[in-house]
Amino acid sequence: MNEQTRQRLLNLEALAEAGFSPYPYRYPKTHRAAEVLEAHAGAPPEAEWEGEVALAGRLLALRRMGKVTFAHLLDESGRIQLYFQKELTPRYELLKRLDVGDLLGVKGTVFTTRTGEVTVKVLSWTPLVKSLHPLPDKWHGLKDKEVRYRQRYLDLIVSPEVREVFRRRSEMVGYIRRFFEAQGFLEVETPVLQPTTGGAEARPFRTHHHALDHEFYLRISLELYLKRLLVGGFEKVFEIGRNFRNEGIDHNHNPEFTMLEAYWAYADYGDMALLVEELLSGLARHLFGGYGVPYQGRVLNFAPPFRRISFVEALKEKAGLPFDPLDLERLRLWAEAHHPELRGVPNHKLLDKLFGIYVEPELQDPTFVFDFPLVLSPLAKRHREKPGLAERWDLYAAGMELAPCYSELNDPLDQRERFLEQARRRREGDEEAPEPDEDFLLALEYGMPPAAGLGLGLDRLAMILTDQPSLRDVLLFPLLKPRREAVQEGI
Repeated sequence: MNEQTRQRLLNLEALAEAGFSPYPYRYPKTHRAAEVLEAHAGAPPEAEWEGEVALAGRLLALRRMGKVTFAHLLDESGRIQLYFQKELTPRYELLKRLDVGDLLGVKGTVFTTRTGEVTVKVLSWTPLVKSLHPLPDKWHGLKDKEVRYRQRYLDLIVSPEVREVFRRRSEMVGYIRRFFEAQGFLEVETPVLQPTTGGAEARPFRTHHHALDHEFYLRISLELYLKRLLVGGFEKVFEIGRNFRNEGIDHNHNPEFTMLEAYWAYADYGDMALLVEELLSGLARHLFGGYGVPYQGRVLNFAPPFRRISFVEALKEKAGLPFDPLDLERLRLWAEAHHPELRGVPNHKLLDKLFGIYVEPELQDPTFVFDFPLVLSPLAKRHREKPGLAERWDLYAAGMELAPCYSELNDPLDQRERFLEQARRRREGDEEAPEPDEDFLLALEYGMPPAAGLGLGLDRLAMILTDQPSLRDVLLFPLLKPRREAVQEGI
């Protein structure tokens, strides 16, 4: 125990001996700091108002000046100045037992100082919680990102801009939810624990259910259960939920992430593109008052219509390929000559890897990449006009994939063949290829209507809309190596 913590414990003991409850059960607030400030904004210096206010929050500063003490109180809405005076404030001498970081309840009247600052004149006060550790230095805050992510609660206390990021994220999710509800979509919930993986190609997290004595997986996608609901008769459904993939961590990947998935019966991927344009352009207007979205030193243009390009043509042009990229044997030879680091990548995944190298970084403004290769789209319908392609688009912005969308495959025989191909690759060592989901195939055999399906990565979208460089900056508690192991490895 360091000296500061020891002294704070002595202060806690002194407050308890003076008759204060060390950890009271409640405190009846009447106002938030922002409400008091807003109600008296623009008042002249040395104005005073009748009527008491009661506030509660965390002490961020204490300036003791003999018979008067100034402090700042922080609550969820913001910070406000407090004024204690020996002649007016009961038990004034015990203020010396308060520390920066303590939670405090105060009652008093409102006035403005000579400089015009709205201030609460404290007529009674109650310590609510003693902070046993000092807060980070108010001038420097938390500069160590590792500490910021591990102790997000400290980051939120000392950094109002961080609190604003997560308020903006919540506002974004609320807008998206209201948008889909207004379009007639029903919000649903589907299982997180699933008996088999599906809906994407990714390495899952496994767990064992003891009562059933069976291996289950944390879901890697919301897709297959939502499609079962289309079979059951729902025509517009969406879910906002967490997915889990046992993969690496970087600036735009985290093993636990949030997706919105929406399925629209009797529509196709063209219909969904128009809906997504309406959603994201409206969201930009809602948050920024226009279509310009500042992100990492540039302004992204979210004005509809979004740009549309072809996957195959863009890859062929940007990589300078003198042949059709769908010729995977030639693509393998070309890649071995130009990208030896990709030698271990399966042929069908070369398309995705090369697209990420040559095309993705240039897709800054929102851009629909239409008509993906069929080999990359095991759950999408074959293109109605272009052999070898699927009716799939992905939306990119800021050089990142934000949202895939398909005209959903609803032919159970075709779907079985594609599942069997994935199973063959799995037997050959592809750990990301899932096993066939027989229950989903059975559902398709009862008949799923033609439909469009969308997956929208909310974490990446939040990065853009809050101007943050890393996914970890928009996740309240990003996944990190446990502290003891990190210390042992020098991280």
